[in-house]
Amino acid sequence: MTIERAAAGRLRETVDFLLWAYTPLRPLDAAALYDLLSTNALSARGLYLNLGYWKNAQTIDKACEAMASLVATAAEMRPGDDVVDVGFGFAEQDVLWVERFAPRHITGVNVTSSQVRVARERIRKRGMIDRIELLEGSATDMPVPATSCDIVTAVECAFHFDTREHFFVEALRVLRPGGRLVLADVIRNAPAIRPLQCAVQDFTWHMFAQKFAVPSANADRIESYADKLRNSGFENVHVTSIREHVFPGWHHALRDDRDLMERLPLAGGLPYRILVNIDSQKVYGAFDYVLATGRKPI
Repeated sequence: MTIERAAAGRLRETVDFLLWAYTPLRPLDAAALYDLLSTNALSARGLYLNLGYWKNAQTIDKACEAMASLVATAAEMRPGDDVVDVGFGFAEQDVLWVERFAPRHITGVNVTSSQVRVARERIRKRGMIDRIELLEGSATDMPVPATSCDIVTAVECAFHFDTREHFFVEALRVLRPGGRLVLADVIRNAPAIRPLQCAVQDFTWHMFAQKFAVPSANADRIESYADKLRNSGFENVHVTSIREHVFPGWHHALRDDRDLMERLPLAGGLPYRILVNIDSQKVYGAFDYVLATGRKPI
């Protein structure tokens, strides 16, 4: 019966993915989307969910860790800091930050209850419950006191927030004066020169937004992203494209790493099996990937 129940569970998961990915019958909000993904992680070790920073990495595991380290370095994370990590997934980056950067405390906020539950158990087993506290809650209404942290992070999740601009305001609220906000985020790429390429970009972004629960207000490019940060009250704002160190490496890994492709849910991975044979610049032409930073005024 256990085997039968497991097989039935896999069948339900496949059907749910098919309905979500290839039909309009099952639109999902961000929480339901990550419930559907379950623990189907991208990395072989741990449960990372980011696409990776591939500047010096050769494997998905190293690339996922490099993305987490890039965010921590940009945040100037150091011993004594109190960190709020929004959209923490399974808290893999939080564990890495405690081990490598030694902040005093990390509070995670995540809207997906299944991820919170799994991550809490993983933190408990690692003996880190005194250093990492994981809360269920919204990025735009955090269960965190005002002026209570030195750093707010969001690793590859803010495109889901309803809206990203509301999150900026909330991040400013919880930061202490001089505190830092750092995001690794997916946004729209600069428009192509040719009309046909622009139309392809628009269609691709629309499909991505529809399937991955991206509010229309979050269709930012670099300039509007930076403006929203400044208008929310942040200073020393920098929004830098790192797309050339993200999408090509991810694309090549999907082509060359059979184990990575196998870790993708079957129905969700089907398009990638076709797209890996197309140049990454064409596949990801609609998207930019940015590292965004700002400080709360003192």
